[in-house]
Order: sequence, then C-alpha cells, then structure tokens
Amino acid sequence: MKKRTLGNSGLEVSALGLGCMGMSEFYGESDRAESISTLNHALDLGIQFWDTADMYGAGANERLLSEVLSSRRNDVVLATKFGIQRGEDGAFLGLCGRPEYVKQACDASLQRLGIEHIDLYYQHRVDPEVPIEDTVGAMKELVEAGKVRFLGLSEAGASTLRRASAVHPITALQTEYSLWTRDVEDDILPACRELNIALVAYSPLGRGFLTGALRNLDNLAEDDYRRTNPRFQGENLAANLRLLEEVESLAEEREITPAQLALSWLLAQGPDIVPIPGTRKKKRLKENAAAADVVLSEQDLQRIQSRLPEAQGTRYPEASMAFVNA
Repeated sequence: MKKRTLGNSGLEVSALGLGCMGMSEFYGESDRAESISTLNHALDLGIQFWDTADMYGAGANERLLSEVLSSRRNDVVLATKFGIQRGEDGAFLGLCGRPEYVKQACDASLQRLGIEHIDLYYQHRVDPEVPIEDTVGAMKELVEAGKVRFLGLSEAGASTLRRASAVHPITALQTEYSLWTRDVEDDILPACRELNIALVAYSPLGRGFLTGALRNLDNLAEDDYRRTNPRFQGENLAANLRLLEEVESLAEEREITPAQLALSWLLAQGPDIVPIPGTRKKKRLKENAAAADVVLSEQDLQRIQSRLPEAQGTRYPEASMAFVNA
C-alpha cells in the first residue's frame, strides 16, 4: 500500500484508510467476528489509517477497535472524533465543543480504545455556541499533555479552518468528497492547501452507491441510515442512478470496478487527499485496496469531469445541513 503524508504533520498514512463506522451502526446489522477479521486483514494489506468516533455505536465502535489495538497498536494510525453527544440509550443530545467536555471526551475515548494516545483527534462537528478558538485551545492542551499527537476538524468551513489554525496547526480536515460530492473544491480545498491541511475524504463511495451494489432501498435494514438520506429518495434516486450508469460505463472502459474508479479519481485529485472508504467485508476491502494502484490518465480525468454531474439531493436531511461546512 502506498503512503501519503498528512498535511503539516509529517505523519505517514496509507493512501487509502478505513472508515470503521459501519461496523457498529447506521448500515444495518454487522457481524462482530467478521469486523475484527476485516480489521486485521486491513493491516495485512497495509491499510493502517483507521477512522472511528466516540458517537459510532455510542462508544461501541471504539471498543470494537480496542480488540485489535490491544495486540497491534503500533501498526495503526488511529483517528477518532468527539463533539456529537449521545446518551447511554444512544439518543442524540446535540453538539458540544466546550473546553471541559473536550478533555472528558478524550479521556473516555482513550479508555474505550485501551490506548495511551490518539494519533489524530478531530472535532466531529463545529459547535456554533462555542468559539472555535476555545475548542481548539482545549485540544491543544491535549497535545501538550501527550494524549493526542495531531489535531483535525470535521465538516469545518474555510473561515473556521483559518481561525483554528491560528491557535494550533490543524493536520487534517475530514469532510465528504467523492464523484458525487464536489462542493469542497470551491473554497474549502483551496483553504486546506493554503494552510497545508490534508483532506480526509469520508463517504468516498457515496455511502456505497458508487459501488453499483445499491439501486433501491428494498434490501436495506429498516434502521439503515440511507432510508432517510435525501439522495436515496424518489426523483433524486432516479437522477443519481443515471449518474451511476456513467460511472459504471467509465469503469468498464478501464476494466476496473466502479468503486475503483471512484477511489482512484479521488487519489488523482492530489497527494493531500486521503479517502477512507468503509467496509465490513474482506472482499470489498481487497477491491478498494487495489484502487491505490490504478493510474488514471489526464484524458480519463477529463472524461470523468465532463460526463459526471454531482449528485441530486442534499447529502443530509435539512436539519443536519446547518452543521456541514460550518
């Protein structure tokens, strides 16, 4: 697996990371033993940049990862996130970026993960009630205490990135970026490059849509998040299926899978982009890993740009869009 350097940190990570959220929540039931096997196989393939958060499964995802970290901690560059509060019953309680909460959340994550330090610690969503300078100031103290190595933000806008960077270097911005979500190219990606911040692209496969495996909601679990996502509804879904047909056509011409086209396109956008596709299955993991070796020509990239529109529909329900690119 090829490596990339995260922004201003000098921290080397696998060119493709692994999003671990779906192993615990949001995409229907998962098999714990299969997830652990997939995590170990990821390391065997050289995929050592793992992404989790304290809110995934209300702490369950971090505890899952701890089962592998207990014996393979030195093999993993571990990123986790704080800021979306949940109750013991899993209920969503809102955002919190208060300095005292930052420190409490970090200690709780370290305990669940069973580790002494977090390699990359993100604020999961910007709290509009707390100045970003205060939140990042508390995160900086975690670095000084040796609990965290590097800092990141998730779904932060360009202005927020600049304000945060004035307090402490920000190593990475995690945001959605893919063939069907390209709004970051307008001002957020340029701001990242101005500040030497890596862009960690979550949902690089459009929540599984760009793999071609999902064409309707019939086989999804009743609690699958995608049942409430606007891009999977009605006219939006119909329009996005036409986009998918173009992806599949382009992939067939290159004799690669749609997922590999989507991931190799992202990797071609610059050495500062690190996609973190999520999967629970070793078969998909191996398919994704092979995308790191696909080289798209300039002609390929031009054809993709000219033939593929962005997705139709917002990427979250309306109430959640206020916290995107904040």
